[in-house]
Amino acid sequence: MTQSPTDLAQKTPEEQLAYFHERRELAVVQPLGSLALTNTQLVDQEQTIWGVPGRWAPLPEGQSGLKVIATAADGIHVDGALVDGEAIVRGKDDPNPSDLVFSDTVRGAVIAQAGGGYALRVWDAASEAIQNFGGIDAYPYNPDWIVTAAWSENPEGTTMGFQHLKDDEEEPAREEIIPGSIRFTRDGVDYDLAAFKSGRALQIVFADTTNGTDTYSVGRFLFVAPNADGTITLDFNRAILPPCAFSYAFNCPLPPKQNRFAIPIEAGEKNVLAKDGSLLH
Repeated sequence: MTQSPTDLAQKTPEEQLAYFHERRELAVVQPLGSLALTNTQLVDQEQTIWGVPGRWAPLPEGQSGLKVIATAADGIHVDGALVDGEAIVRGKDDPNPSDLVFSDTVRGAVIAQAGGGYALRVWDAASEAIQNFGGIDAYPYNPDWIVTAAWSENPEGTTMGFQHLKDDEEEPAREEIIPGSIRFTRDGVDYDLAAFKSGRALQIVFADTTNGTDTYSVGRFLFVAPNADGTITLDFNRAILPPCAFSYAFNCPLPPKQNRFAIPIEAGEKNVLAKDGSLLH
């Protein structure tokens, strides 16, 4: 049940966090949620895509999207029209991206790749991962991991390279704009975290010594926003697992060196669990 900001403000921190986790577990099982993603496949020649019908081909350079070749029997609908022949599926980078439907449960989207070209993403609302999902394991509320940091804006255009989980080692890091500096001191150690813009929030990709033992091995995400007084609140109780913890079809950013803590952060989400309590994957 959705609660208003006023209702939430009257809850204890523990109750607010429980509601946050409830909403998180609901979000990942949605038809386009993280557990529904079954494939992300680059299309660099005319080819088939695992799990869906039709043949897929790149468009001429400079055009957004992919071409699909299919018969009416394949049941592919692009922008509401059944494909019987060829159709253009516009990418998410187009001002008017295409709506792509394969069946009652399976949908798709075309995304631009950082290194060039386009890939097809496929979601299945009845995926095996959704059917076997048991929950998101998380630490209890820990007030010690609510940190007030100083926020200062960077010169316009400041960037940092972020490696991604599936990138080749020789592939250059993807440059992200770093709007500002997040600084704090804890137990005598100075930290200067890098966060990049994600919608209206700032996204911190971080690692700590719990990774690979108590928490997901790759790291975790924390979304924050500067306060009006020039500070920024880092509530690590709201640290979440990256999408790649839910589906191998995601390619998540890795924590940069300055975001790697040499201490355990025992707050936030830990792992994705199957119904029997084991790790989902």
